[in-house]
Amino acid sequence: MSTRHFLTLLDYSPDEIRALLARATELKKMLKAGKHHTPLQNKTLAMIFDKSSTRTRVSFETGMVQLGGHALFLSPRDTQFGRGEPIEDSARVLSRMVDGVMIRTFEHKNVESFAAHSSVPVINGLTDLFHPCQLLADMQTWFEHRGDIKGATVAWIGDGNNMCHSYINAAKQLGFQLNIGCPQNYCPNSEIVKSASNSIQITHDAKQAIEQADLVVTDVWASMGQEEEEKERIKVFQAFQVNKELLSLANKDALFMHCLPAHRGEEVTADVLDGTQSVVWDEAENRLHAQKALMEDLLA
Repeated sequence: MSTRHFLTLLDYSPDEIRALLARATELKKMLKAGKHHTPLQNKTLAMIFDKSSTRTRVSFETGMVQLGGHALFLSPRDTQFGRGEPIEDSARVLSRMVDGVMIRTFEHKNVESFAAHSSVPVINGLTDLFHPCQLLADMQTWFEHRGDIKGATVAWIGDGNNMCHSYINAAKQLGFQLNIGCPQNYCPNSEIVKSASNSIQITHDAKQAIEQADLVVTDVWASMGQEEEEKERIKVFQAFQVNKELLSLANKDALFMHCLPAHRGEEVTADVLDGTQSVVWDEAENRLHAQKALMEDLLA
């Protein structure tokens, strides 16, 4: 039987995604009730970080501990990954020593290459193209607050980045309408758009994108690795700030999400991020629970 990986949301069927989300909420309740659940005893997860992170590292490392296992933090500074060892060789060696690998890196093809040569499950902790673990947390948060997302309308406001791409995959898998509002030269990848064209609409008008939305989502205007573009992006994205005025065009009970870290006063105003419609703190916490469900499924 071939090794199963989680590189994008398309690696799981819609029913499997819903089962993961239900399990994540179950694990969350168990944890809060003080029930110990350790199906990953003596299991080890290698965590490879080419990109730094707060939420990804803490959630995976804590999740492995809570499931009875152990997590190893590996950075380019103290491993061979930053010294030119081929990805294929690293995958073959590491997968003979650990039970799973989580990778947070830049190019998506590197995760695909690692998975192709790994004999243990590989989890995409983020690449420049996709961020599927964050979508599990986002969808868990929606399901907990509103029930199934099928038939709902989601507005993505801002850059057509890796988060936007994963929302496109989620729309295809879970059956919601995704309206993307982005500047003209910052659209999502055309091939990814084409794969889910029946579920999405793209506009260059944030007000049009957010109309009748049940969920409003945004992200930073300049992601890691785009620091040199930041000043230009701030000019281009001004009309795509999620503020009270823009949010008022969505449905009155619309929820607001942001994967964090957020730049208050840029892509979102403080009164929205900290407001009554925001569920960003539930969303951040659910990274832990959603990833525990994923690791339990792949490693146990």
